[in-house]
Amino acid sequence: MAGEEGGGEHTQDGTVDLKGNPVLRCKRGGWKACSFILAYEVFERMAYFGISSNLVIYLITKLHQGTVKSANNVTNWAGTVFLTPILGAYVADAYLGRYWTFLIGSVIYLLGMILLTLAVSISALKPPPCGQSINVAECKQASTLQLAVFYGVLYILALGTGATKPNISTIGADQFDDFHPKEKAHKLSFFNWWIFSVFFGTLFATTFLVYIQDNVGWALGYGLPTIGLAISFTIFIAGSRFYRHKVLTGSPLTRMARVIVAAFRKWRVPVPADLGELYELDLKEYEVKGKFRIESTTSLRFLNKASVQTGSSNTPWMVCPVTQVEETKQMLRTTLDRAVGSFQIPAASISGFATISMLVSVVIYDLYFTKVMRKWTKNPRGITLLQRLGTGFALSIVVMLVAALTERRRLSVARSHGIVENGGRVPLSIFTLLPQFVLVGMMDAFSLVGLIEFFYDQAPENMKSLGTSCALVCAGIGSFLSSFLLSTVSHITKRHGQKGWILNNLNASHLDYYYFFLAVLSFLNFIFFIGVSRLYVYRAEVSDSMEVLKEEDLRVMSTFKVTNEQELGNFDSQLFV
Repeated sequence: MAGEEGGGEHTQDGTVDLKGNPVLRCKRGGWKACSFILAYEVFERMAYFGISSNLVIYLITKLHQGTVKSANNVTNWAGTVFLTPILGAYVADAYLGRYWTFLIGSVIYLLGMILLTLAVSISALKPPPCGQSINVAECKQASTLQLAVFYGVLYILALGTGATKPNISTIGADQFDDFHPKEKAHKLSFFNWWIFSVFFGTLFATTFLVYIQDNVGWALGYGLPTIGLAISFTIFIAGSRFYRHKVLTGSPLTRMARVIVAAFRKWRVPVPADLGELYELDLKEYEVKGKFRIESTTSLRFLNKASVQTGSSNTPWMVCPVTQVEETKQMLRTTLDRAVGSFQIPAASISGFATISMLVSVVIYDLYFTKVMRKWTKNPRGITLLQRLGTGFALSIVVMLVAALTERRRLSVARSHGIVENGGRVPLSIFTLLPQFVLVGMMDAFSLVGLIEFFYDQAPENMKSLGTSCALVCAGIGSFLSSFLLSTVSHITKRHGQKGWILNNLNASHLDYYYFFLAVLSFLNFIFFIGVSRLYVYRAEVSDSMEVLKEEDLRVMSTFKVTNEQELGNFDSQLFV
């Protein structure tokens, strides 16, 4: 069939429709398909943050739990939300595919939202109101059944999001063909605009929905997110005929396990000096399956033993193709390099200010920062993936320090006005917090977007969902560590006769100490990240589209320079006419 620029009318990356047929580039995928995914993300994030942003307040005011206990319970739940994607990614990559796994997860997610709305609406599922009592301990506590129902529903939500989170962004990125230079360029921008849609929905949730929950009622405050999720699900289904799909290639975890087992079983077998002697499948076998063959590398050399042919056995648990070994190496390198992010703990909850800052920062990054940096670095991304992450980590140190200094000033004002013991309102403008929230938005524009893009881009072709889930798992581990640190710090300070850093009365607390502590952790995190990043080896591109983009950038810059020189020459000649 006659070819279009970049590889013909059919996509070249092995994508198919739901029936397994090759797809036409002009009929499916691209920004047309992604528009449904981005719209879905706006409403879904509105739903998710509509329930999570004010969840601590609900636990305190309606279920009568203390501040620290409520914060820990919510943090543990949030950690679970970020851990369940491993299960969703495994099912998607190994059995059902991303599309069907996502649909099943969405049904569970929507069911959980409906049940949660009922849980906050039915009086029998909540303890009686606390009245005007300030001390939570004086209120009637929620019964075991009431707590079991509420938390049971929350963890149903965690299961549903576990199937949707690692697959929605991956489905979006799959709509662009790496073998087509123009589509490859669009994929470089996709994650910026995906995160933009995430925070656009978040902004609505943390402003309008929080206001509804605080001033109208929890039934409506949770009912609206449920309706929003139903709308998002409908939007995603409506775009089904435009989506491209990756072909299933089996369980990635099983393939990785085979490589590791085979390497250890042959730990005494030497690796040949000529890596071409290692076992590998014929190139045609990969082309038929829409996969890519990867050349052997010397990094993590021990795993190359899995491809050494000994003649004793050719079972998959004894000898593995080079490509399978290299895929395992890439997942291990990616995970180890980002595992340091487990210590990346947020300094404060995200507010509307941070969300607006994030939205503005993403637009500036994609439309201006990338283009400016391209001229200096000659990199189509502007800066590398690790440089983007490192910049975000450096900004996190600044965020922690600014948050600590701001909190210290707030406590100083509280003491000067004598409102420490009664927990009264501190006479400071909300805009005092503006600098740290602006910095949080800038930080996320680098670290959050960079994190998702790094794991998707660097994961092997048939492990994209698993790679994306690893990014979410790092955030989940960070949430659990945050809860652990908060509890540990509170316990240690109480043992030494102090009141603790975080109390129900924030004016009598010492959040500034906690923020300084997190600043130190962020600094250690940054140093460790720099050390690990220097050893990291990027995954080789599966096509030459990145090189084509570099040549195109150089051609445009050269044309611009020649045009300017010609115009300048014409101007000079006109001066002397």
